[in-house]
Amino acid sequence: MQNLNNLFINIYPSLDLHGEFSDTIAYLINDFINDNVKLGNKIIVIIHGKGEGILKERTEEILKNHKLVNSYALSVDNPGATIVELKVSSK
Repeated sequence: MQNLNNLFINIYPSLDLHGEFSDTIAYLINDFINDNVKLGNKIIVIIHGKGEGILKERTEEILKNHKLVNSYALSVDNPGATIVELKVSSK
């Protein structure tokens, strides 16, 4: 049986930050958001892991201040991932 968390994560474009440093993830997240807005993707997933919460806190800080982010929340099924709703214009 397939893991439901993996099934959920696979539905939306995702960025996995495991192994990255908190100093450098801003570039990765900003590029990922900008690319997905250009592609018209309204929902994305950022996987930061649970660990000590360093990447999660930095991810939230970046998302809170990003002009293309409409909202974000921790995944109910996987607290190591944040679901992000982007401001995508409808054509």
